[in-house]
Amino acid sequence: MSHWAKVEERGVIWGMKFLLQIYLIFGRKVLQFFLYPVVSYYWLINAKGRKASCDYLQRVSSFLNNTSVKTGGYGSYLHFISFANAIIDKLAAWSGELTLDDVESYGREAIVQHLSRGQGVLILGSHLGNLEVCRVIAKLRKNITVNVLVHTRHAEKFNSVLNQYAESGRLNLIQVTEVNAATAMMLQDKIEAGELVIIAADRTPVSGQSRVAKAPFLGADALFPQGPFILALLLKCPVFTLFCLKQDDKQVIYFDHFSDGLNFPRKQRMAAIQQCVDDYASRLQQYCLKEPLQWFNFYDFWQDVDE
Repeated sequence: MSHWAKVEERGVIWGMKFLLQIYLIFGRKVLQFFLYPVVSYYWLINAKGRKASCDYLQRVSSFLNNTSVKTGGYGSYLHFISFANAIIDKLAAWSGELTLDDVESYGREAIVQHLSRGQGVLILGSHLGNLEVCRVIAKLRKNITVNVLVHTRHAEKFNSVLNQYAESGRLNLIQVTEVNAATAMMLQDKIEAGELVIIAADRTPVSGQSRVAKAPFLGADALFPQGPFILALLLKCPVFTLFCLKQDDKQVIYFDHFSDGLNFPRKQRMAAIQQCVDDYASRLQQYCLKEPLQWFNFYDFWQDVDE
C-alpha cells in the first residue's frame, strides 16, 4: 500500500496548467466546457483514486445511514468533478478574482483580535474544501502575512503554477517534510512577528509513520499526524481550525477556536496530544459530513491502521 505522498500527481499538474491557461484567456464559463473531458480522462486512468473515492463515499453513506449520498462509480465521478470545480476556485483565489465579497466567514473576529495585538496564530487546515481561499484571508487586515506549510514537491509544483499569477505577495508557501526543531524556530519567528501559520492536520508525515496517532473517523480508526499539535505546543500561541466549504455558490470559511495555547506537563504529553488528535478528527468529521464531496484525499485514508 502506498503512502499518500507517493501517489502520482503529474497528471494533475499538466491538467492544472491546461485549465489555468483556459481560465486566464477565456474565463470560468468557457473553462467549464473543458472541465468535464479533462476530469473524465483523469478519473478513467486513476484506478487507485477511483477505488479510494468509492471507499470513502461508502463509509460516509454507512456512517450517516443515508442513501442520498451517491456511492459507487457515479458517486466517485461526482467526487472528481467536485475536485475539478475546486481547482477553478483555486484559480480564482490565486488570481485575485475571488474577493471578500465572495466569501462568508464565521469566527474571524477572534483571529483579527489576536492579529491586532501583534499575536500570531496557528491555524489547522485540512484537505476538506478549498484551503487556497486562505489567500483571501490576507485581505482581512492590512499588513497580514499568511504562511502555508506544504508537504511535498508535488504540492510545491502544484502551487508554483498558481503562484505565477498570484496578485498578492503576502502569502508564503513553505515546503516541509516534517516538523522538526529548525522548522519550529523558523515558524516561531513568524508567530512573534504577528503572522498566520497554516498547516494541514489530516495527512500523516511524509518522512515516516513514527509520529502518528489513531483516531476514530467515519466509523473506523484512521491515522492522523501528531506533528501539527507538537508544533502548537512548541509555538505556544493561539490555535484555530479552518474549514472552507463551497455552499450555495459562496466560499464559507469556518474559524473555530481550538486552544489558547497548548501546554502540557511532560508526563501527560502523549495522552494530551492524543486528545488533541481525537478532537481534531471529530471536528474534521463534523465538517466533512456537511459537504462529503469536498474532502479531497484520493488515497486509502484508513489503509495503514492495522499494518
